[in-house]
Amino acid sequence: MPNTISGFSKLTKSEKIEWLLNTYFTDKDNARTLVQRYWNTDHKLQKLHDEFIENTITNYYLPLGVAPNFLINETTYAIPMAIEESSVVAAASKAAKFWLDRGGFKAEVISTEKIGQVHFIYKGDFNNLEAFFNHIKPKLISDTASITKSMERRGGGILDIELRNKSEDLPHYYQLHATFETLDAMGANFINTCLEQFASTFKNEALQFAGFTNEEKDISIIMSILSNYVPQCLVRAEVSCAIEDLKSKDIPNPEDFAQKFKQAVNIAEIEPYRAVTHNKGIMNGIDAVVLATGNDFRAVEAGVHAYAAKDGSYSSLTHCSIANGIFKFWIEIPLALGTVGGLTNLHPLVKFSLEMLQKPNAKELMKIVAVAGLAQNFGALKSLTTTGIQEGHMKMHLMNILNQFAATDKEKLTLVEHFKTNVVTHNAVVEAIEEIRR
Repeated sequence: MPNTISGFSKLTKSEKIEWLLNTYFTDKDNARTLVQRYWNTDHKLQKLHDEFIENTITNYYLPLGVAPNFLINETTYAIPMAIEESSVVAAASKAAKFWLDRGGFKAEVISTEKIGQVHFIYKGDFNNLEAFFNHIKPKLISDTASITKSMERRGGGILDIELRNKSEDLPHYYQLHATFETLDAMGANFINTCLEQFASTFKNEALQFAGFTNEEKDISIIMSILSNYVPQCLVRAEVSCAIEDLKSKDIPNPEDFAQKFKQAVNIAEIEPYRAVTHNKGIMNGIDAVVLATGNDFRAVEAGVHAYAAKDGSYSSLTHCSIANGIFKFWIEIPLALGTVGGLTNLHPLVKFSLEMLQKPNAKELMKIVAVAGLAQNFGALKSLTTTGIQEGHMKMHLMNILNQFAATDKEKLTLVEHFKTNVVTHNAVVEAIEEIRR
């Protein structure tokens, strides 16, 4: 087959690049220059990046921005955000400043339980399987002693193991459903190692169990893996103030604003088409901080969106109430995060970001990330229910459009000034650039 290669992973970095250039690029010199331009000139640092993943050819940069003035539980934070989307950092910063003089954000961790499962097939009497599980459960835990020793010393470890019968959903399908406390580690490797030991013990001991028939002893382990759905690893963040205290330059009538804002949240609670976009905005804030602190934003995304659908229909992650003259806006969200292990010990900018956040533990980071999501959603809904989302977003997007057309510094200064009083659209920017250049 054309364009296929055997042994690509065994090639040197330079050989990989040359093969790609020769196979897929017409302007090889330009492509080679681009790849090399994004290499770090510090060879030790570049080697570190090269070894994060496989088949590395260069680095892909994202901006690391900062949203200051976040008052969370009476502590002020400057929050690092790694993201490419215009207006996210600006919106978070604006929301932080808005609430700074209105009591700030309050946040609490509700629970920190994480989950892993051994999935297996058993073709026999469930009563016999249940008897075997009750017999073997202490050994499942004791056989992981060498794995859990260090975690237990710090106060974590295995919380419980349950046998779950899922055979009504899928014939002969059962689970060992285990819960864990992993403290400041995200804990994926710890959990998966424990699960694989559970599976090994479970299968081997089944062969010796007198209560099984010969057929029942043949338990088929399908897989052992943690779950990124962590509905018992929860954090809550909220803001609240008297309705009249919402008054500001762009909120001249706070009562009307509060009612309209609450209706916007209510719509996202009952309308999935709106809820998806509503929650995407929340994840703009959450993902940016998760990425900046070296955590797995894909795992967080998957778990959060599953939680948003936990009641049978996809719904808003944030909620709003107005009672006794008090406006309250809050989020309750599952976040499995870590501040030790993985990239937190390796990536220099992750270390930098965590130090910026005053070296939080995992619970503190959960609170900060939840607040970032709530702030982002407040900023979006505030814009949507007052000026509209595009006015602010397009002004922040202006620089991207100017860069697409290779605007000079002088042209940028002129056009930024022009669009302070004119509506930003792609066509309007193009016409303005063409006018200047004529």
